[in-house]
Amino acid sequence: MKNFKTLLFSLICVLSVLTGCKKYYMETGVHDPKYNGNIMQYMEEKKPFFDSTLTVIKLAGLADVVSNENITFFAPPSGSIYKSIKQLNLYLRIQGKDTVSKLTQIKPVVWKNILSQYIFKGPNRLKDYPQRDTLSYLAFPGQGYTSYGGRIMNIGVIFNDAVVYNAAGAEISRVSYAGYRQLYLAYIPDLSNPQVSLVNIPIATSDIQPTNGVLHVLTKQKHNFGFNTGIFIEQAISAGIDPATP
Repeated sequence: MKNFKTLLFSLICVLSVLTGCKKYYMETGVHDPKYNGNIMQYMEEKKPFFDSTLTVIKLAGLADVVSNENITFFAPPSGSIYKSIKQLNLYLRIQGKDTVSKLTQIKPVVWKNILSQYIFKGPNRLKDYPQRDTLSYLAFPGQGYTSYGGRIMNIGVIFNDAVVYNAAGAEISRVSYAGYRQLYLAYIPDLSNPQVSLVNIPIATSDIQPTNGVLHVLTKQKHNFGFNTGIFIEQAISAGIDPATP
């Protein structure tokens, strides 16, 4: 038993060391965090993953911000934008209206208002954010940060448990908060109740460090552009959708 405890402790230590390094990446693997170029240039190199995202940045009039200002950008991938456009078109079809075939049909003010919620002044890496725990929110609530557009968003790091399994796959030990860490960006629907019904979006790849700040990439599987697709649809329709041009 003593040897088993020693082995278990060693495994936990190894897990802690691994999660203490630059290995906070869920989709794209461990990478060199440094990039010799600005955030826009990094994203340009990663087409088509950011193809629609880059278009939206330019339509929103935020290309200069993303290129030159010292920021933290939680970048939604193109897939997230595609999903929101798909839902918008479904709504338009039900209403008997023409659908959107080009991103330019949506007013720049809509793109800017929503995209600004993903941008924050100053560079912040995963280590700079406080702990969050969705099951123990009062103890570990993360923290509110004011986005570039002036909306308060919740940001925090989930400390996962370190779990040891036997050869049969059964759990034999669990140490709370000792496993890998993952950064989350959360939309607060009701700012008067900032701990209620948050839309939690996990970061797929964190701590990319171009020359003008830090880039965190949101997971496309669990995120629709705008956090709440209904809000995106409402804003797009309220601002007016331009007809498609050849």
